[in-house]
Amino acid sequence: MKTLQLTVNDRMALIGFNRGKSNALNFEMLQEFGSLLNNIEQDESIAGIIIHGKERFFSSGLDLIELYDYDEQQIRDFWKLFLEVVETFVSFKKPAIAAINGHSPAGGCVIALCCDYRIMNQGDFIIGLNEIPVGLIVPSSIFSLYSFWLGERKAYQYLIEGKLLSPDEALQDNLVDQVVDSTRLRLEAEKKLQTYIQFDANAWQQSKLNMRREMIASFKEKDDELINTLLKQWWDPSTRSILKTIINNLTEKK
Repeated sequence: MKTLQLTVNDRMALIGFNRGKSNALNFEMLQEFGSLLNNIEQDESIAGIIIHGKERFFSSGLDLIELYDYDEQQIRDFWKLFLEVVETFVSFKKPAIAAINGHSPAGGCVIALCCDYRIMNQGDFIIGLNEIPVGLIVPSSIFSLYSFWLGERKAYQYLIEGKLLSPDEALQDNLVDQVVDSTRLRLEAEKKLQTYIQFDANAWQQSKLNMRREMIASFKEKDDELINTLLKQWWDPSTRSILKTIINNLTEKK
C-alpha cells in the first residue's frame, strides 16, 4: 500500500494514514482504505482496528489541490468512491478506534466519526465539518453521521456555520470521547480496543449494527441524483473561486 501502513499485533490492526504531510484524501488513498477495511472484516485473526495519522495530522480531509484539477469523470468517480468508502466504514462490524493525533477537519473528521470511540491529542488542533464554508454541499447521510454523536440540534448548528472545534470543545460536545497527552494516545486506544474485543464477538458486532441501523440506511440511499447535485455545486464558479483561494493559501504555506 502506498498511502497506508498496517501493523497487526495481538489481534489488533493499527492502520496508519501515510500520505504526504497531512494525509489528505485522494482517490488512491480511499481505494486502499476501503479495500483494507473489507479485507480486515473478513480476517478472523483480527478482532478490531485503531486508526492513526502522523506528526500533527490525523487527516486534513480531501486533497483539494489534486481534486481541483480532476476532470468531470474523475471527480464523479471520486465522490462516488468517497460515499461508498464511508458507507463501508459506517457498516464495519468490528470495533474501530480513532487515535486522533492532530488536525482532523472535514473528510478527516468523517473518517473519525465512523469509529466507535475517538481519542484526541491535546494541543492546538482542530476537528469538525467545515464543508459549507468551502462551498460544498453536505449530504443528508453525513448529517446523520454527525448527529449520531452530537445530537441533531448541535450537528445542524455546527454544520451550517462550518464550526471547527478544539480538542477540549470536541470533548465537551461528544465529538471525541477522550483528550490525552500525546504520549498516552496509543496506550489509551489499545486499552479501549481491548475492552471491546473481550466480549463475545458476534453479540458485540450484531449489536453495533443494530444500533447503527438508521445511520447505515441513510448511506445506502445515495443515488445519481445526489452525485449530480454534488457535482453541480463543485463546478459552480463561486465554489471554484473559494477552492482556488484555499489552494493558493495552502500552496503558499508549503
